[in-house]
Parts: sequence; C-alpha cells; structure tokens
Amino acid sequence: MGPMPELSPDALVAAVRTALDGVLDPEIRRPITELGMVRSVEVDAGVAVVGIDLTTPGCPLKETLTRDVTAAAVGVPGVTDAHVVMGVMSAEQRGALRTLLRGTDAEPTIPFAQPGSLTKVFAIASGKGGVGKSSVTANLAVAMAADGLRVGIVDADIYGFSIPRMLGVTRQPTRVDDMLLPPIEHGVKVVSIGMFVPPGQPVVWRGPMLHRALQQFLADVFWGDLDVLLLDLPPGTGDIAISVAQLLPGSQIVVVTTPQLAAAEVAERAGSVAVQTRQHVVGVVENMAWLEQPDGSRLHLFGEGGGERVATSLTALTGTDVPVLGQVPLDVRLREAGDAGTPVVLTDPESPAAQALVTVARSLTARKRGLAGMALGLTPTGR
Repeated sequence: MGPMPELSPDALVAAVRTALDGVLDPEIRRPITELGMVRSVEVDAGVAVVGIDLTTPGCPLKETLTRDVTAAAVGVPGVTDAHVVMGVMSAEQRGALRTLLRGTDAEPTIPFAQPGSLTKVFAIASGKGGVGKSSVTANLAVAMAADGLRVGIVDADIYGFSIPRMLGVTRQPTRVDDMLLPPIEHGVKVVSIGMFVPPGQPVVWRGPMLHRALQQFLADVFWGDLDVLLLDLPPGTGDIAISVAQLLPGSQIVVVTTPQLAAAEVAERAGSVAVQTRQHVVGVVENMAWLEQPDGSRLHLFGEGGGERVATSLTALTGTDVPVLGQVPLDVRLREAGDAGTPVVLTDPESPAAQALVTVARSLTARKRGLAGMALGLTPTGR
C-alpha cells in the first residue's frame, strides 16, 4: 500500500473534532463536544490548538482534561503536536449546560422520587453509632461500581460525616450556577456536608436545616443516570430518617447491627421506623460478627445472634421477609482500608470481610424493584 494521502486543513480540523467526541468530562462522564466545552479547533503545520471552555475557573480536573484532549488530538494522523487553551464558560453557556443535563430549565426536582425512576435507592440505617454503618455503605458502593453499575452515595450523616474519608474524597463538588457536579472516587459519585465544612468544625443545625441540606443533595446535585443510590443515614430515628421517607418514598432500608444484644435492640427500633413511614426493609447486615483466629476458629467478641434477632423481629413487625443479608467479620484490614480512603473490597478483595460485603452488594443489586414501601398516591373513595 502507498502512503496515506495528506488531509486538507479543514479535513484535519474535522478529524480532530471527531476525535474529541471520545473525550469525556471527568465529572459529568459525557463527551466534551456534547457538553459544548470545545470552543475552537485549529490545525496549522501539524500542530492542533484546541480551545476548551471549563465550567468554572477553578475546575479541579483541568489537568486531566488537558491530558485527555492532547492525547485525542495527537492521535489523529497528520497531527504531530497539540496545545490546549483553557477558557471559562459564559453565563449563557452554563445555563445551556444546566438545561442539557437536567433536560429542562425548570426548578430542580429530586429525580429518584419521580414515578419513572429506575434507580434503586437504599438507605443504610443503624440504631446506634459505632456499628460500622459507614464502612458498610462505602464498601457496598465501591463493590457495586466494580461490578459495572453507576453508583452514588449521599452522606446523610450531617453531624458525623465520614464517607469522604473512607472513599478518599478530598475536593468539593464543582458548582455550575445552582447545580453541583459531585466528585467521583473509585467509580462512585459522592456528596457530603464534609466537603463544605473546614476541618474540625462541627455542624450545628436543627431539624429544618437538616431537611433542606438533604433536599439540596438530592435535587441540586447532578447525579446523572444512576443504577443505585446509597444513603448513609445518621444513627437513630431522628429528623433525617423522617426526611428520607418524605423525599424518597421509594427508598428501601438496610439495617446494620452488631451481634451485641444492646446494639440489636436499638437496631430494631431503627428498622421499625420503616413501618411508620411505609418503607420496605430489605434486610439486615451483621457487622463485626466474629474475629477469626490463627487456627481458623471464631472468637465472638460481641456475642452471637444479634443480626438474626433483628431480622426475626422486623419480619414479624413488617409482615414481610427480612433476611440477614450477610455477616461481616472483624478485620483490621477493613479499618485500615477505610482510613486510607480505598475500601477493602478493592485493596484486599479475597479477605473474608470483603467477600461478605461483595455478597451483600450483589444481593441488593439483584433485587427487582417492587411496589413495597412506595407511595402510590391513592385515596379512598366512597361508594
């Protein structure tokens, strides 16, 4: 075969634009050409100059975009080098982007509460703190994402937020006017009040502010098309649990407990809130179930049977089967991985704790959406 014919300057520009179709915005995960971010493309003597308009001047992923755009451009035959010139979207461009992403220019709504939503929403609850609820949430989300699902987490534990640490999230969401683009770590989109609060500063809010914060996390954040949304609830049966039931009537509850009798009794109360709010309890996760010894035996530090007790109690209370979804053993690797920001299902997938958590994750995602716990909007009529 002879040498390929040289492309004309116009054909080279068109080829570079086509190559840029394959460059995804790191936060939105859609082509930058589709999002209106490509301001200009010029090619002269084999050198491509690409103008990119960022959503915000302080875009934290500017370097990632520069690298990806450069690689796409120099991958075009006839282009020997590429330069990326960054700019910032105008107010009109940001408005158009917001409308494109939301599909409307109307006021934001909670997409997961809409009748046609196919996103499975699981609220991870516990009766008391210290049972490892956030560790379970973080690992479930990452395990689901590793299976190829589109996953998001709302850290709804406003006072005791810990999801950013456990997933290694170190930056704030990017703001596009009144819309937030959530950071993505380990394939999971994440939002938490911890992203907006200076280190060491407590959140001192009362009920109405908690409700508004949760509403903003659900409506003002661009989540995209998620397969699963997990909410890490605060322990107990307070304002947030009630707000979740109001804002996401189709959400399903996963109760986390330890084998300890005192923890199990409190966990039953957390699950019983679902009866009052007409939510469906999916099942129970027993965390810290045992400590495996070098000889293979199990040391039950916190007793036995707490998870089964909670499941039995909630089955009787709800009138539906509430199973024990899994028992997660005590494992120092689980704690270390959470502190390091990379959950154990990634760092040590063969460990017993990781395998138990993956099993729970897959049992949840395998469930079909049903009408249980969903507000149908029906009212009785007289005859």
